[in-house]
Amino acid sequence: MKITDVQVLYLKLPQIDATRCDGTQDTLIVRVRTDEGIDGIGEIDSVPVVARSIINAPPSHAIATGLKDLLIGEDPFEIERLWDKMYMGALYYGRSGPVLHAMSGIDIALWDIIGKASGRSTAQMLGGVYRQEIKAYASLLMPDTIAEAAKLAETYMNHGYKAIKFGWGPIGRVSKAFDIELVRTLRSVIGDENDLMIDVGHVWDVKHAIRMAQEFARYGVHWLEEPLPPDDLTGYMQLSQAADIYIAAGEQESGRRAFDRLLREGGVDILQPDLGRCGGLTEARKIAYMAYDNNRRIVPHAFKTGVLVAASTHFAASIPHGDLIEYTRSESPLARHVVANPLSFKDGYIQLPNGPGLGIELDEDIVKKYLAH
Repeated sequence: MKITDVQVLYLKLPQIDATRCDGTQDTLIVRVRTDEGIDGIGEIDSVPVVARSIINAPPSHAIATGLKDLLIGEDPFEIERLWDKMYMGALYYGRSGPVLHAMSGIDIALWDIIGKASGRSTAQMLGGVYRQEIKAYASLLMPDTIAEAAKLAETYMNHGYKAIKFGWGPIGRVSKAFDIELVRTLRSVIGDENDLMIDVGHVWDVKHAIRMAQEFARYGVHWLEEPLPPDDLTGYMQLSQAADIYIAAGEQESGRRAFDRLLREGGVDILQPDLGRCGGLTEARKIAYMAYDNNRRIVPHAFKTGVLVAASTHFAASIPHGDLIEYTRSESPLARHVVANPLSFKDGYIQLPNGPGLGIELDEDIVKKYLAH
């Protein structure tokens, strides 16, 4: 089997609000084609036009080459070697950031191919299935008011979720009193038996974060996510040592070296690699076992389409400590309808697909409708 093409599909809503932190307004889908008629699909979480250029760029020289040219004619089963070939082939302009983002989507698609070709699920190909269902938390952007948040929380608890997270929007940007009242109200709505997580969007300093972690602990907040800027590793270490609740971070990071720093220098409790950004499933497995060896949790970030949700589900199912994933609750048509056969959700859990590869297919009509030219 040989790779014959790498297609990059830029999907975009007609209107984009660039002031919103909403990754479901546009996305980049990768489709890797083979000479045996088996295609794989993946997703990139980045600036789509930048990642698309990295894939399609013509060669300049041996270590400054677009990713597509590095893959044509290669065997998709040689996935570790191809990851290294892409990494080394983009050495002059890569090693982190957008290059690893672009590699991530391709890598997911390659794992989809080898699963389909083998008649086994991606989770099986990754090393085995630890669980057939994974707890999924409802992930929501914070609306303008606490009343709106309470209504959303009630809605998703009624849908069967056992965990919910609100992030960004006015959180951390209005007042201490607002944040405390938000947490108090949400806890009263969802009850004591369900998990509540808060994503601040890295706008606090460490002293304020420590004070707020103490306040949030009174209401049983399960984790506090990215309260500090991503590069404030000293602050994260101080916060992790002082806080009684879990500190989560990592969605901004690319490559295992960055996650090693988060563990060693930041002391973070929960790592959150995004499979469309961190280096794909190949790199995420190494990050996962780095966390496992250090007795830390790993919960993949996934705020895109059903492609990324499916990849995250297979990833979590294939590692010993993959007991939770993020499930985007954006009503964007990209988040809801790009995948023709989205994963099944029941009683708070996502079911692992039984089909080969990722077990999903694109809705070609939706792809055509939102394809940016």
